[in-house]
Amino acid sequence: MLEAKIINPFLEAASNVLQTMAMIKATPGKPFIKKDGTAMGEVTGIIGITGDHTGSLSISFSKSCIATVVTNLFGTTVTEVNDEVCDAVGELTNMISGDARRRLEAQEVMLQGGTPTIVSGKEHSVTHIHDGPYLAVPFETPSGQFTVEIAFNKE
Repeated sequence: MLEAKIINPFLEAASNVLQTMAMIKATPGKPFIKKDGTAMGEVTGIIGITGDHTGSLSISFSKSCIATVVTNLFGTTVTEVNDEVCDAVGELTNMISGDARRRLEAQEVMLQGGTPTIVSGKEHSVTHIHDGPYLAVPFETPSGQFTVEIAFNKE
């Protein structure tokens, strides 16, 4: 399991990006070790990470949560997970990864992010670039839940 100094910037970035971009307050819940690939939402963005550490980050949104996020982002009401929503999840994943990587640079941890992949549908699966369990942190918002999963290989 990675140190908190590597994990916390990703969690801080998730809260920061949602607050800044979509005016949504996200409160982290209790972290847990996740052992299967079943996503905890209806649409997920996943991005590979390389550099001083190798792994991946995913963000899975419930339908109600991402509908509110995208509605706030674009100013038009969204009720379904469609191509526009999937594009927004990709961009949010990119922004969260970028924010976390900037925070880690201040600690002299250099990481690069790949291009996000988006997966959607009920009970879809997420494959991390990692073998073994990984950390999952559920976040609550006034509009529903999203979950950040972080998986890094042991160095």
